[in-house]
Amino acid sequence: MLTYGSHTVRASKSPRNVRIAVHHGGLSHFGGAYFFHEFVRVLHMRHFLAEQIRYPRQNQGYSVSQMLLALVYPIVLGLDRIETASLLRSDGTFQYLTGLPSFPDPQTLRRFLLNAPAHLREQLHRANDRLLQRFIHLPEHRSRLIFDLDSTVVTSFGHQEGAEVGYNPRYRGKRSYDPLLCLEANSSFLWDVELRRGDAGTWAGSEELLACCFLSSPSDIREFRARADAGFGYGPVLDMLEARLAQYSVVARMTRSLKRALKGLRYEPMNPRWEIAEFEHHPHGWPHGRRCIVARKRIEETDPEPTLFTLERYAYRAWHTNLPMTLAGVWHFYDGRAGMERRIREIREDYALTKIPTRAFAANALYLEVIRFAYNLVTAFQRTCLPAEWQSFTLSKLRHKLFWVPGELTRPQNRPTLRLVNSPLITVWAEKILHRVHRLKPLEG
Repeated sequence: MLTYGSHTVRASKSPRNVRIAVHHGGLSHFGGAYFFHEFVRVLHMRHFLAEQIRYPRQNQGYSVSQMLLALVYPIVLGLDRIETASLLRSDGTFQYLTGLPSFPDPQTLRRFLLNAPAHLREQLHRANDRLLQRFIHLPEHRSRLIFDLDSTVVTSFGHQEGAEVGYNPRYRGKRSYDPLLCLEANSSFLWDVELRRGDAGTWAGSEELLACCFLSSPSDIREFRARADAGFGYGPVLDMLEARLAQYSVVARMTRSLKRALKGLRYEPMNPRWEIAEFEHHPHGWPHGRRCIVARKRIEETDPEPTLFTLERYAYRAWHTNLPMTLAGVWHFYDGRAGMERRIREIREDYALTKIPTRAFAANALYLEVIRFAYNLVTAFQRTCLPAEWQSFTLSKLRHKLFWVPGELTRPQNRPTLRLVNSPLITVWAEKILHRVHRLKPLEG
C-alpha cells in the first residue's frame, strides 16, 4: 500500500515468472529504414554499382556493391564506427530487407578499405557524379548551380598516414587531416570532396577540386556561381572561375597591397555597425584588376576578441567578386554561404567524418568518398520522397523521425510483413513515401 497525503493507493503486483528470449531475429531497431532500403532497391543500386565499378575479387563472400552498401548503411543509421556496425550482424530483419546474406564483420570491412586498389576510389567518385547528375534536376529542372567551397579540420587521435600538424584551432599541435568540400547550395548535395594532409598549404588542391566540380556538372547547366573562403582567394582559382564564366564572391586574402588600400577608401554606411566600399584591386602577378568590396566596423570595448583582420580599431571583411550586384547584394549573397557551416557540422557529426577508420591515407580517402555517397543518397531520398516539411531535417532528425522506428518482421500466411511501431507520423506518410519511391526510375549503368 502507498499513501499520498490522505489518499491510499494499492500498488500493483510486480510481474512474476517472466521468460526472456534472446533469439528473436524478427525484431529490428531500424524498422523505419525500410523506406530508405526501398529507395535503394528501386534505383537498382547494387546493379548500378556493379556496372560502374570493376574490381574483381576472387573467393569473396560479398560483392563490391554489397561491401560498399555495408559501409553506407551504418553511416546512415548512426553506427559511426566500423566496430559498432557489428550490431547489424544480429539484426535478421535488417539483413533480410537489404538482401545481405549476413552482415560483414568489422575486420572484413576494414580489410576491404585497406586492400582496395587506387582506381576503386576513382570509380566510386564517378558513380557519385552520375548520382548527382541524375538527381540534381529532381524534383524540378535546374539551370543554375551555386558551389560553396570550404575546408574542415579532422583531428587524428592515433597515428594515421598523412595526418600532420597544421592549422587546428581546437586541438593546437595535434595531427589532423584537412579535407576540402564543395556543397551545392540549393540542393545541399555534397558535390565533391578531397582528403588532404594536415599540413597542406592553405589553397593546395583548390584548383583540382574546382575543376572536378565543373567536370561533373550536367551539360545543360547554364549558370554557375561560387562562394568560398580565403583558401580559394588566389589568382589561379579566380582565373579558372572566370574561364568558366562563373560568377563568384571569394574572401580576399589580406595581402600587403590590400592592406595598403584599406585606409584610402571612401566608405558609406551599410547598416548601423558596418561601412562598405569598393575599388579595383590589381596585385602584382594578376593579368588584370578585379572588383574588391571591403566592409569595416569599429571595434567597441564590449566586443569579444575579433576573429577578422583588424587595423586601427576597425575590423575588416573583404571579397573579390565579378557579380553584377550592388555592394549590399554581394554582402548578402556571400552571407548565404552560412548554411554550409551547418552542413559541414552535420557531415562531421552525423556522417562519421571525424571517425577515421584506418591508418592508411588511401583507405581513408576511399572512406571519405563512401561518406559522400551516403550523404548524397540520403539527400536524394529526402528531396524526392519525403514531405516538404522534412526537407530541412538533418540526418540526426531523420533517424529519430523515421529510420529508428522499431519494426518486427512477421510472416502471416507465409507472407513477409514488416510491422512498425504505432506512430501517427508513419501512419500518415508511409504510403505517400512509398508511392514517391516507386515512381522513380532505376539508375542506368
